[in-house]
Amino acid sequence: MHFLRRPGWWIRESEVTEEDAFHSRRAFLKELGLSGIALAAGSLAGGSLISLPGKSLAKESTRLRETIERTRHWPLAASFPAPTGRSYPAGRPLSDELVAAEYNNYYEFTTVKQKVWELAQRFQPWPWQLEVTGHAEKTGRFDLEEVFKSLNLEERIYRFRCVEAWTMTVPWTGVPLAKLLQFFRPTSKAKYVRFVSFKRPSQAEGQRNSSGYSWPYYEALGMDEAMNEMALAAVGVYGHPLPVQHGAPLRIVVPWKYGFKNPKAITRIEFVSKRPHTFWNDLVPKEYGFTSNVNPHRSHPRWSQAEERLIGSGTVVPTRIFNGYGEWVGTLYPKERRS
Repeated sequence: MHFLRRPGWWIRESEVTEEDAFHSRRAFLKELGLSGIALAAGSLAGGSLISLPGKSLAKESTRLRETIERTRHWPLAASFPAPTGRSYPAGRPLSDELVAAEYNNYYEFTTVKQKVWELAQRFQPWPWQLEVTGHAEKTGRFDLEEVFKSLNLEERIYRFRCVEAWTMTVPWTGVPLAKLLQFFRPTSKAKYVRFVSFKRPSQAEGQRNSSGYSWPYYEALGMDEAMNEMALAAVGVYGHPLPVQHGAPLRIVVPWKYGFKNPKAITRIEFVSKRPHTFWNDLVPKEYGFTSNVNPHRSHPRWSQAEERLIGSGTVVPTRIFNGYGEWVGTLYPKERRS
């Protein structure tokens, strides 16, 4: 299930979009009213799109443009692109959007990464309601659009590390998770927050056909983790609303943890007093723990976590404790090895 495979569209590191180039192109395109569509096409501001060996570049870039165009008609689209928020240096170039759009783990649709974005287009993310339960003053069902209208979006660039030992660098748009949770006013009894994803077998092929998985997906964080300044409730990526394959309309981003701790398409938030069960820990408890911080000193039972492969280049680099964000999250885990 988790063996690394070299994708057919593997590209050279020199072809990955640099962060400064991304922002200058983004600002230029905003003035033209084109935003992510033209950015994805790579046709303005001197940018060139990546090469996809064995595939039609025109076909792939057209599909990306169509995917982004779909998001322009969704609620919250008028808030994009959002201003840059607090900076947490990534230390790497941004991954090209086309690469990120084509390489997703989303078993609700399929276990084949490169097929996710095609199968996910059948999913309808709007309108969307968020159910809130447990130890909070405001519980019930809320229209996601109405909740986010009262919150100011910002863009943050984070490294994203998968437990499979590959990594990307992605510009997310959202609000600090703490702000979203505070909207519901959790009480002192809330020690953990549990997130539950969607269950729509009619729109998600993997939920209809995959055996051995108990849908919907569910994950959780300690309240101290969820309230950390780096945790993000994301509704956008690459300067536009989240496409479905990235977890539309709402996903959680905790960049110091492995990707499976970042649940997508959240339908329910539960404030609970006892540590809840989580999807992969229930399924394979010896391989996926509750905390699951990025840690080069703790190998997966079937492979090392000491190194990671940059998607889009194939370059292998050393893994950093807490994915390089120990300055901001290390105090949460005083017993975890940091050297």
